[in-house]
Amino acid sequence: MTIDDQKEPFSLAYARAVAAVAQISVCEPAVDDDSVDLIFLLRGGGGVVRSPRVEVQVKCTDAATVHPAYIAYPLKLKNYDELRPTDVLVPRILLVVTVPDDVNDWLNHSEQELALRKCGYWLSLRGQPATANTTNVTVHLPRVNQFTVAELQGIMQRIGNGQYP
Repeated sequence: MTIDDQKEPFSLAYARAVAAVAQISVCEPAVDDDSVDLIFLLRGGGGVVRSPRVEVQVKCTDAATVHPAYIAYPLKLKNYDELRPTDVLVPRILLVVTVPDDVNDWLNHSEQELALRKCGYWLSLRGQPATANTTNVTVHLPRVNQFTVAELQGIMQRIGNGQYP
């Protein structure tokens, strides 16, 4: 198994762990042909949209360029183009999970804790402009957009209120 083969299930496990604690259900499409790896669903809800959901493209990297205010990530053009439309029924976000260089540092566990390292950041590309790039687009994920339990609950609440992530 290559390091890239390990990154995908690790990042999906990270996303699922956050969703589990946030009391949000997770579905996984049988085929990822639309840049959607996971779908988060909130049962019921008290807003204007019943049972809000969001589709998520999940990426994992050990080579993120960290700036004081954002993480720079080179996203494949296909994914960029499929995450930016405004005419989709279900809102979409990008989730980039950053991990240490050494795979042995990704996870620490003991009888007291299970720690996944490092952090996930999310970004909505809705409405972003087309690009002349031919292979990828460097996106900037704000470091304040950490993918936490509270942040995921906030995303779902905004969608439930008829807003976008």
